Amino acid sequence: MIAPDHVVPLDVELGNNYSTIIITGPNTGGKTVTLKTIGLLSLMAMSGLFVPVEDGSQLCVFDSIYADIGDEQSIEQNLSTFSSHMTNIIGILRDMTPKSLVLFDELGAGTDPAEGSALAISILEYIQNMGCRMVATTHYSELKAYAYDRKGVINASMEFDIQTLSPTYRLLVGVPGRSNAFAIAERLGLSRHIIEHARGQVGEEDQRVESMIATLEENRLTAEAERTSAEQLRREVEGLKKKLDDERRRFDEQREKLLQKAEQEAREAVAKARREAEEIIADLRRMALEERAGVKEHKLIEAKRRLDQAVPELASKVKKMAPASKKPVSVQPGDEVMVTSLNQKGHVVDVVSATEVTVQLGIMKMKVAKADLQLLTQQPAPKQVQHVAAGVKRTRDENIRMELDLRGANLEEAFIEVDRFLDESFLSNMGQVYIIHGKGTGVLRSGIQEYLRKHRHVKKYRDGNYGEGGTGVTVVELK
Repeated sequence: MIAPDHVVPLDVELGNNYSTIIITGPNTGGKTVTLKTIGLLSLMAMSGLFVPVEDGSQLCVFDSIYADIGDEQSIEQNLSTFSSHMTNIIGILRDMTPKSLVLFDELGAGTDPAEGSALAISILEYIQNMGCRMVATTHYSELKAYAYDRKGVINASMEFDIQTLSPTYRLLVGVPGRSNAFAIAERLGLSRHIIEHARGQVGEEDQRVESMIATLEENRLTAEAERTSAEQLRREVEGLKKKLDDERRRFDEQREKLLQKAEQEAREAVAKARREAEEIIADLRRMALEERAGVKEHKLIEAKRRLDQAVPELASKVKKMAPASKKPVSVQPGDEVMVTSLNQKGHVVDVVSATEVTVQLGIMKMKVAKADLQLLTQQPAPKQVQHVAAGVKRTRDENIRMELDLRGANLEEAFIEVDRFLDESFLSNMGQVYIIHGKGTGVLRSGIQEYLRKHRHVKKYRDGNYGEGGTGVTVVELK
């Protein structure tokens, strides 16, 4: 019946935190319409009719709904009108139950204000103690104070725009209303002298109440403005969050594609290297069969060169990704280094050229560019040491082994080889070496580890980790 852009909805909650609402405010503000709306929608719901409310709204089923709603526009404010209201209220108090809904319009009106407000408070107190749900409208300041002090009772008011002298029909729960009589009279042109004299006739208690209400209304307007600003900021933050989530999702998708591409390139490089290695091995076998007297040295060198060239191209790509400004480190055999591209620690076994070295990583040896190394521990420059035994001359310039393979040996042979190997490693300042004994029945492993436990050069030992050979290898740390 009303244009949609002019409809002002009501938000009412009754029964959870409070069971009684006292609505105050100027005339023509919408107090009576609010009462009728609450009663009418409750009756419609109890009758099984659709109600014009928002989704998620809840309505209660009462055993009865009682209302005393009179037309306060009448000029007959006399005893007969008061008697009519009292007769109706007496009937309501007699018939109501704790499950009833009671609606009072201008409770206590029609008689002396002091007596009317006192009687209204007494009636409200009685119904409140009964446990009924109740909504009442009033102009009495005493009822505003009553609602402020009582548990289960809350003030409400109909908003009024002082600037335009017109109601907004908004129900404000929690804020008592002002009569605004002085403000309206002043805007209409009544003499300021008369208005100031009228203010002097108002009691000090009423003035404090009006001042408190004005402060509450000002705070409410400020809070609504801040809430609007906060809501706008929240929408902006949600928009930024959505944008960030989209960018993160795109980043994850791109990263996944790059990882898949890198894995594919790695598989192709490894497959290529495997094919070339198999071809080289086949050539070596063919040469060994063709030349029974032995393979010539230059042919072996050529085969080794081809095998080195079969290293996957992925390694070169990793090297290219390293910073161009990084200079090769100066290392020597025995130094502990970190291979940056593999994030693995190892020991330098041999210096191949000015730019490459051979590094022992667990049980695996590989050539690594010096630019891809980070020096962790540098061994002191070794002195030239000569050992003369049975006409054999050894110097410290010989290649140093970091692992000893004992697979297939018996315990007696293993002890001799381990002792010799540990002596050489100790003299070469090796910090860590590997003894390969295989898994098998575990006899060789147990015997070697028992021998290591008492050896003079051994600081401690352990089984190999994943990637080092597991229980088939014993890792020895030298003193």
